[in-house]
Amino acid sequence: MSNKIRSHRDLEVYRKAFGAAMRLFELSKSFPKEETYSLTDQVRRSSRSVNANLAEAWRKRRYQAAFISKLSDSEGEAAETQVWIEFAVNCGYMTADDGNELFRIYEEVLATLVGMINHPETWIISPKPTG
Repeated sequence: MSNKIRSHRDLEVYRKAFGAAMRLFELSKSFPKEETYSLTDQVRRSSRSVNANLAEAWRKRRYQAAFISKLSDSEGEAAETQVWIEFAVNCGYMTADDGNELFRIYEEVLATLVGMINHPETWIISPKPTG
């Protein structure tokens, strides 16, 4: 198989964030029922939004400002997810080991997103020269 990136799903950052979101989904199944409409929903929503915004950014690579904007949205959602992870650990809904591992994964996701934001020229689709 070629190493060429053909879709957002081929991005390592997307795969990491997706795996972490799925892990959070599984862990959040055991959160208390009284957290259903607060912490459980929030951590699931923000973790999934990281991927949704990455997918949108990928499709907007023709427009640098739009690309960066969607990556910035993804970055914000990743940071928000880290906050919810901290709450889950501190409230005793998630083990410190699980929380630390997920927090670390989101640190890697954030570092990659910041790198993409700081160097959009690597990712932007340049218009083909005419003539």
